Amino acid sequence: MSTHLIIDGYNLIRRSPSLSVLDKQELQKGREELLRRLATYKQARRFPITVVFDGWNQPDLWGSRTFQQGIRVVFSRTGQKADDVIIQMAREMREKATVVTSDREVQTAAERHHATVVSSEDFEQRMEIARHMSQKGIEAADTGERERSLGTRKKGPAKRLPKSVRKAQRRIKRL
Repeated sequence: MSTHLIIDGYNLIRRSPSLSVLDKQELQKGREELLRRLATYKQARRFPITVVFDGWNQPDLWGSRTFQQGIRVVFSRTGQKADDVIIQMAREMREKATVVTSDREVQTAAERHHATVVSSEDFEQRMEIARHMSQKGIEAADTGERERSLGTRKKGPAKRLPKSVRKAQRRIKRL
């Protein structure tokens, strides 16, 4: 099953220490740097990525949808928040969606539609790891992220998490 990343653009920018500095200088600079970092991440991980930005405060971008560096960029329409667009996408994609946001309302709504949720701070760390790996030429398979083999010997009572939680953990681990 393919994972599709849906990113709350301004939430990620404003939660990131380095991107928020650019955002305070000029809004466009923050967006461009985020898209540049996501393009690097996409080269390493090859997931389809959609970044959603609020377009209500920029009339020239209302409802626009473009591709930049292989990343789908969506601006919400007038009177619509980016949060609503993200929730709608999570509703349509369900288990295939991984939503990146630290907005508690969006996280709750996405989980309600069985999408996986990753906080903006956690995803930024994963982007940095992927960037370092790509600079050093390390493939994701070389990092030793293999499932450990379980022996047949029992070591106590079962502490297995519910299946839905285990599936979400596997999807997050692949990021």
